[in-house]
Amino acid sequence: MALGPYWNLRVDQYDRVFVITMQKAPENRLNVRFAQEIIKALRDIEKELGPDSEGCVITKGNDEKFWCTGLELDEADTNPFANSDGFYPLLATLLDYPFPTIALLTGHTFGGACPFSLAHDYRIMNSKRGFFSMPPVNLGLHFPGIGSLPRLKLRPQIARKMLLEAHRWTGQQALQDGIVDAVAEPHEMLNVAMKKAKEIQGRAKMGVYSLLRNELWGEATEKLRSISYVHGRLVSAPAKAKI
Repeated sequence: MALGPYWNLRVDQYDRVFVITMQKAPENRLNVRFAQEIIKALRDIEKELGPDSEGCVITKGNDEKFWCTGLELDEADTNPFANSDGFYPLLATLLDYPFPTIALLTGHTFGGACPFSLAHDYRIMNSKRGFFSMPPVNLGLHFPGIGSLPRLKLRPQIARKMLLEAHRWTGQQALQDGIVDAVAEPHEMLNVAMKKAKEIQGRAKMGVYSLLRNELWGEATEKLRSISYVHGRLVSAPAKAKI
């Protein structure tokens, strides 16, 4: 069964597991419309699964080259509230989601895609292709709470390498440093993610999954909520450089 149609997204259902495939050429960069489309898909899946039920969501790229390369930085030139209306609510939605989530990093994961992936509960990365790198220090980019997910989810030395050094990890290196939970051969990635999804889908059925998640990462959730849909003030400045 497929939900939708959606703009640059496909949603497929495998029993209690839903797979969101990002299809925004060429690199699945996030803008307001795309972020809101992903949120819409997540809400539709939530309704389809129903409350206090088993389920899991996998978010993957459309090919083995890119998962997501962050934000459409040019959008902020004409819409200073772009991230407040798109990117930040997307992260907050994932952190508050009532079902387990898996980011299947099929390829390169750059910039804002790093916190996007960290907002998922689990990460599985292509073992053969793709880098993981978050370079705000090189772009002159900041928003309140940008360091929350790396700090809360990763070891201090790894969070420092990510946020202050713009370090670039391969899949194997990301696994070693605890950024991802598993790596898989390209032809096996989806199977590995599906196996994990079926292992964890039952954790949602008692209706406390999001509550317990936020006992762990709730500080990040609150930071993101506080800057979502804010138009009365600028919560972040445009990047000083672009990639």
